[in-house]
Amino acid sequence: MLDATEIMAILPHRYPMLMIDRVLELDPGKHIVAKKNVSVNEEIFQGHFPGNPTFPGVLQLEAMAQTGAVVLLQMPEFKGKVAYLGGIKKAKFRKMVRPGDTLRIEVELTKLIDSAGIGIGKVYVGDDLASSAELTFAVQ
Repeated sequence: MLDATEIMAILPHRYPMLMIDRVLELDPGKHIVAKKNVSVNEEIFQGHFPGNPTFPGVLQLEAMAQTGAVVLLQMPEFKGKVAYLGGIKKAKFRKMVRPGDTLRIEVELTKLIDSAGIGIGKVYVGDDLASSAELTFAVQ
């Protein structure tokens, strides 16, 4: 639905901080599904961890946050603005993410208040839940 170039037109993030490669489903202001291909060539694996590469949970949270930002910023009233991560609650990490994995990132917005939103983010590897969190976003 959206490729990397279209995502970069919405988000200010660039390499190495752009954490989503493609948007597969999008219902602005409600629900989004995105994906990220985790490559062994990513800089993070030089130090996390040599000989046992694992994709950090904090970057999984960042992928959820960017995915949530896209679903917000595609709403007509927020187009052209920037969404910031305002809070994280109930973060849980259940499965190691390794080079070669493809992440399916889902965010469901549960509440919109003026220029803020709350959503539930989930990251899957295949059918396995790797991580989840409740995220708060602020749009400016």
